[in-house]
Amino acid sequence: MTQASIETVDKIVREIEPRLVQDRRDFHHYAESGWTEFRTASRVARALADLGFEVHAGRDVLQDEERMGLPEPGVLEDHWQRARAQGGDPRYLEAVKDGFTGVVGILRQGDGPTVGLRFDMDAIDLVESQDADHRPVREGFASVNEGAMHACGHDAHTAVGLGVAEVLVRLRDQLLGTVKLVFQPAEEGVRGAKAMVAAGVVDDVDYMLGMHVYSGWPLGQIDPGRGGFLATSKFDAFLRGTPAHAGGVPNEGKNALLAAATAVLNLQAIPRHREGKTRINVGRLTAGTGRNVIPDRAHLVIESRGETTELNDYVYGYALRILEAAAAMHDCSLEVRAMGGAQSADSDAELRERVEAVVRQTDGLSLREPEPSGGSEDYTYMMARVQERGGLAVNIGVGAQLGGWGHHTAEFDIDERALTIATRLLSVLVLDLAG
Repeated sequence: MTQASIETVDKIVREIEPRLVQDRRDFHHYAESGWTEFRTASRVARALADLGFEVHAGRDVLQDEERMGLPEPGVLEDHWQRARAQGGDPRYLEAVKDGFTGVVGILRQGDGPTVGLRFDMDAIDLVESQDADHRPVREGFASVNEGAMHACGHDAHTAVGLGVAEVLVRLRDQLLGTVKLVFQPAEEGVRGAKAMVAAGVVDDVDYMLGMHVYSGWPLGQIDPGRGGFLATSKFDAFLRGTPAHAGGVPNEGKNALLAAATAVLNLQAIPRHREGKTRINVGRLTAGTGRNVIPDRAHLVIESRGETTELNDYVYGYALRILEAAAAMHDCSLEVRAMGGAQSADSDAELRERVEAVVRQTDGLSLREPEPSGGSEDYTYMMARVQERGGLAVNIGVGAQLGGWGHHTAEFDIDERALTIATRLLSVLVLDLAG
């Protein structure tokens, strides 16, 4: 990548910086959680179309059967109507209805590699701080959607994606190949990527780039290839028994609460594995209806994790056996419902080195010492599919520290200068890979 090309990208990014901030604040103001990103997705699709991208949205880019953790139909309809009232684009609102809130923009520029970039769009189910010192409150862009807040930076990711789109359109004569901008729903709870992968969205990608801002890292500090993501399964277990009078005929009841309690204690006792890290957690147990009624129903909210996909499979399989045995012990029925999932993955060393080289050439950026993530991220499905098909994939961390609270808190915020840093870095990388 030449210094002249980097300087050209810098010039364009400086010009569009006000719009990057405006877009980020708009998405923050109208935060939408997983599978309800109707306004966000429709406006992303419209912006891409206006730039001249080939746009695919909705059922074209999401396989219905692989969507996990969907809200109830009534909730989807209510949020779709809200998006209409809040300025969603009418044409694309129809395409993303019923929770099909994925968008892919394609820019074709002759023969060459296909470079994919993934940007997640969803907010978190969280009430944003209303403290007067919270900058989004002070400057008028705090979320107006009760119970939804961009507390992880996906508003920034979406704005960066649109910024990269504009840079690449303006420099398209320097491209040789195809660019795919993948705007993904429902990353929180790791629910959305698998459905996009199943729809074939990344099957033709040679280089796959992911990016995440981190409020706890100094501004401009870059991890050129994150790894160590834990594989995970998010699942709900529903136990059904038979109610009975707890004092009069307790023997006639089938106690779902006892089955659930039996399961919880034994789930926590799943043996660790010699091959690496494993985790199991029951985050919530809800059961019963009244003090004098044998509980006939119980609901457990569970997750397993593993350092590798195989280790997570070990924990998940063990958990299913425990749930089935606990249900049988108390003569209850069992339903297990998948609510989310992610694979383990690591960035490819070759592509990480190319990112690192660009970072070294770019003023204002510094390299961060690699460290394992320790969390889970469903972009790993995209990474794995590209790698399985002979391509390379990387997940880049971008420092965006503003001070104060961290991710998934009601006070979360970022240094918005990270928007230009990420837009510049990703744009230069695409030109380096397909220029």
